[in-house]
Amino acid sequence: MATKIRLTRMGGHKQPFYRIVVADSRAPRDGRFLEVLGHYDPKKEGETVVLKEERLREWMTRGAKPTLTVSQLLAKKGLKAPA
Repeated sequence: MATKIRLTRMGGHKQPFYRIVVADSRAPRDGRFLEVLGHYDPKKEGETVVLKEERLREWMTRGAKPTLTVSQLLAKKGLKAPA
């Protein structure tokens, strides 16, 4: 099973926040996921990003690939996504 680390949208109309999740690559954006690894709130001052770094690294060693957006968020936090 190919897994991806990606964002899933939560929140109300014009008040989005996102969960950073590990999901099967074939699952829809807001569909079934395997584990929540953190959250991202672009509306708060400073764009809040909270991660479970240990679990994130574990999933990446298992072969989960972050999407482009998640890779950029990881770079802002100082974490390196695998090439």
